[in-house]
Amino acid sequence: MKTILIVDDDQYIRNLVKGILTKEGFKIIAAENGATALKIVEKELIDLAIVDVMMPVMDGYLLTYNIRKMYDIPVILLTAKSQIEDKEKGFESGTDDYLIKPFEPKELIFRINALLRRYGKASEANINIGSLYINKKSYEVKIKNKTFMLPLKEFELLTFLAEHPNQVFSRSHLIEKIWGLDFEGDERTVDVHIKRLRERFTDIAEDFTIKTIRGVGYSLEVL
Repeated sequence: MKTILIVDDDQYIRNLVKGILTKEGFKIIAAENGATALKIVEKELIDLAIVDVMMPVMDGYLLTYNIRKMYDIPVILLTAKSQIEDKEKGFESGTDDYLIKPFEPKELIFRINALLRRYGKASEANINIGSLYINKKSYEVKIKNKTFMLPLKEFELLTFLAEHPNQVFSRSHLIEKIWGLDFEGDERTVDVHIKRLRERFTDIAEDFTIKTIRGVGYSLEVL
């Protein structure tokens, strides 16, 4: 299930968009301003953000700029403004698409699905972070000139963290993403797998590390 973040200071709009997208099978998280939205993006795995332009505390342009600077998340700006200068400012801030209020629900859904397909294809590609190279088809991991064939869950855990560099994920979140909701073990399973990955790579990985965020979880940090 894809998770969509709705950011709008108008509760009516938040509820309207939430109702439309919930019927389409999306999980919805809502925020009333950009500052709150950024805190959500730091903690949750968001697949797409729908952002209003005119908001208190932090407007949509600045929020989009901050999202684009730190995360690879598609953004749709939702606004009553239709002037070309406003659209230009939106695209300069990094938005992927622009939708004018009032809008047709079907058009919003079309645009969301198009962006998710575009970003989904990008996410299927192999991963290259410094000396770390992950081939998602052959399940090979290479660091410098050394090739590793990891156990499946270690590979999936490393790949997930590498797909979201510098983002922090809780143990429960990693359990859900890698082992699934039906997993009957406990969160120590994550710690064991992280320890094994570190033992494999610590001596040869110079430009990334799997960092423990005390009281929160883990992050693949690019050095």
